[in-house]
Amino acid sequence: MSKNNDMAQRDLKHVWHPCTQMQDHESIPIVPIQRGEGAWLFDFEGNKYLDAISSWWVNIFGHANPEINAAIKQQLDTLEHVILAGFTHEAIIELSERLVALAPPGLTRCFYADNGSSCTEIALKMSLHYWRNLG
Repeated sequence: MSKNNDMAQRDLKHVWHPCTQMQDHESIPIVPIQRGEGAWLFDFEGNKYLDAISSWWVNIFGHANPEINAAIKQQLDTLEHVILAGFTHEAIIELSERLVALAPPGLTRCFYADNGSSCTEIALKMSLHYWRNLG
């Protein structure tokens, strides 16, 4: 069995894919990816695929981008994460300063969320709080 086939069989045995009709994979093979480089994806047998949707729009600067990877590695070597509830760190302060400088006048603070549904919930709560404070 080829490495691609092995990976596909292991995947179908244990993974449910989002936005996918799993029964489609009874006739349409799943494509196992080993690595990415720029706009290209490579399977375990060296076949090359154009990642035309940037892995669902989150990888617009390409796979294995050297500049981005270096910045991530540097940050990981310094501080991979700290909760912002009562703590802060240099990277978040510098990012917030840069964002505020780009924002329209009057927007002086940044509030962070880790995903779209959380940010929508936070925005609704902030709006409700704002209007409640106005009476």
